[in-house]
Amino acid sequence: MADIKYYDVILRPVITEKSMNLTGERKYTFYVNPEANKSQIKEAVEKMFAGTKVASVNTMNIDGKKRRRGYFVGRTAKSKKAIVSLTEDSAAIEIYEGL
Repeated sequence: MADIKYYDVILRPVITEKSMNLTGERKYTFYVNPEANKSQIKEAVEKMFAGTKVASVNTMNIDGKKRRRGYFVGRTAKSKKAIVSLTEDSAAIEIYEGL
């Protein structure tokens, strides 16, 4: 397992209709480093966003899609997505506030 620093764990937030509806339940969705585990994701969220307390982390691995270019068939890059649930006394994550 690679030594991953907390600022390399979270790649970008997921901005979809479904993920925006989850923000009302204090659940936030991020694309994360495929090598990161749940405890690293929890630590990264608590360090990067001040005042947040993570209750749980759910992760899912997303396989790359098949793409064809002429005769040749390949795959896009695989990724990992994490849904982070915050506690009730936790501060909200600001990047989702203006969306």
